[in-house]
Amino acid sequence: MEAMHRDRVVELSTRHPKTVASTTVILFLAALSLMPRISIDTDPENMLPADQEARVLHNKVKADFGLHDMIVVGVVNDEDENGVFNPASLARIHRLTRAIEQIDGVVRQDLLSLASVDNISQGGPGVVRFEWLMQAPPQTEAAALAVREAAQRLPMIDGTLVSEDGRAAAIYVPIVAKSQSHRIATEIEDVIAGFDGDEQYFITGLPVAEDTFGVEMFKQMGITAPLAGLVVFLLMWFFFRSFALVLAPMIVAIVTVMVTMGLLIGFGFTVHIMSSMIPIFLMPIAVVDSVHILSEFADRYPQLRNREDTIREVVRGLFTPMLYTSLTSAVGFASLALAPIPPVRVFGIFVAIGIIVAFLLTIMFIPAYIVLLNEAWIAKLSRDRAAAGDERRLARLLARFGPRTVRSPVTILAAAVVVVSVSVFGITRIQINDNPVRWFRPNHPIRVADRVLNEHFGGTYNAFLVLAGAPAGDPLGAVDGRVRTLLEEAASTGAPDLQPDWEELIDSVGAEAAAGQVDALVEIAYLKLDEAMDAGREEVVELWTEVLILLEDAQTGGQFFKAPEALTYVEDLQADLQRSGLVGKSNSLSDIVKTVHRELREGDPRFFTIPPSTGGVAQTLLSFQSSHRPQDLWHFMTPDHRSTNVWLQLKSGDNRDMTLVTEHVAGYMAENPPPNGVAVDWA
Repeated sequence: MEAMHRDRVVELSTRHPKTVASTTVILFLAALSLMPRISIDTDPENMLPADQEARVLHNKVKADFGLHDMIVVGVVNDEDENGVFNPASLARIHRLTRAIEQIDGVVRQDLLSLASVDNISQGGPGVVRFEWLMQAPPQTEAAALAVREAAQRLPMIDGTLVSEDGRAAAIYVPIVAKSQSHRIATEIEDVIAGFDGDEQYFITGLPVAEDTFGVEMFKQMGITAPLAGLVVFLLMWFFFRSFALVLAPMIVAIVTVMVTMGLLIGFGFTVHIMSSMIPIFLMPIAVVDSVHILSEFADRYPQLRNREDTIREVVRGLFTPMLYTSLTSAVGFASLALAPIPPVRVFGIFVAIGIIVAFLLTIMFIPAYIVLLNEAWIAKLSRDRAAAGDERRLARLLARFGPRTVRSPVTILAAAVVVVSVSVFGITRIQINDNPVRWFRPNHPIRVADRVLNEHFGGTYNAFLVLAGAPAGDPLGAVDGRVRTLLEEAASTGAPDLQPDWEELIDSVGAEAAAGQVDALVEIAYLKLDEAMDAGREEVVELWTEVLILLEDAQTGGQFFKAPEALTYVEDLQADLQRSGLVGKSNSLSDIVKTVHRELREGDPRFFTIPPSTGGVAQTLLSFQSSHRPQDLWHFMTPDHRSTNVWLQLKSGDNRDMTLVTEHVAGYMAENPPPNGVAVDWA
């Protein structure tokens, strides 16, 4: 059966060579027509399936806390004795901030810069003043130094936006999508190009590294794929010395690549970083079978002197081994379809398809091409082949090496064992590192920026540790029973019976979510209290006051991260991480609370602490919401106060270093269990 199909294919190719050649051209043009539909994805995050647990959690945390991927822009001045804290440098930072805010794709309201954050200071006993830290550039050296002094008093800014030595300032640029980071970074560079002065500017951050790598990789693929083809062409030229024959496998390779990529794009698959490498893999694979056929043809033609008979003999001898090697190679790549990573699956499947396409083109197009080839080219190939004979260097080398392998089998096997042993040892020492910044050469601007800014600041790599309080259970059910008991006992002593009023309140909030029912009851109970006060019904006022106490207890019981002990735990965890040296800097809700608490107490540094009561914590949070950036609070706490987010800044993006951080936190929590069953997740 196999022989019958083989002979039919060869007969078709040799009897109708023009039809086969035309069909090949049509396939190429059809694939070419699909190229404008290409969709490129350079985001490494999409290596994971959309429903992968870690990715789902990551996206949930971003949504819950309003977080965005960020580009880090650093400004360093090593010439001025005050670093960047001089009027000229701060003026340029101010101009740069305003320009970045106007770039499409930047989340303007969340941009962090000396020119866009508040200075938190005391405004008298119990009063906190929120003023722009640098609403306008300072005009004097004293004013510039005052900006530095104010910035370094604020833990959320010191080490994040300004360096300890004052030489550098950073701008954190939140963006709506990582896919826009390369464009945004380029536009920022264009703005910087118009600046003069002594400052150096650096742009880094994982989003811009990932997107820039993707963009540059696709450019490299556009260069490397043709270069791979050129190398293959030159190698075949070295062996065959015939442009006409070498052209045939190159046509097979090019058509194979175009058809495979055309199918990938035509079926709607995105071209990811992985699939962009398909041409590099297929280019050498596609010419292998062609080289076998051409080599055999060149050797046999001088004996048969008939190209049709020669190509039939060649294909009969090579068809089975070429088929098996193609099938096994295709199956090997197709097995990647079992991988849990979508781009890897696409890569494996389409390389497998490309191998089959290359095989079919080889056994059909190559015979047709040889039949169509000018007789003079065939004759020249035969003369060159005969003249070369066994004088070819490779042939002489193999002729010498072959007998030695037979005479020294033990030596060769021993050498193989040594090589395998060394290889196994090497495999055990593999270290996996997925830091995209390290994908660039050491002198690449992103790599240089990463090195410089991580020397000056707490770190340009972000990790988020999310702590969530235990579920509140049924807060309405718990408080309902307590209020009913209270009102029932009061009515039995002759106090006004408010049980019907309470029933009415319960009915009015029954359709709401459990987390919001108690909040709604508090609001209505306050209205009832105001009505009783206006009516002068003191007994009713007393009862509603007692009801409100019970309601507020239930309300704050679910708002876990208003509790001083919860914030103190976060504070202690941050201090432990700082001592470990694994984290360059951390920011949390505790830092906000401590800063505002200090300013409420007239700026006394002794009160840079967590307030001792829930009410005190609530006062600091309420005060912070009167700032120019109240939304910053919700980056560190969910509106229901049940979850908090600790922003960790790392100086390294290596996964090994991040693993050390997660292990350290796990160890700390094992020794110091979080209060009340707090759950911990990483994003």
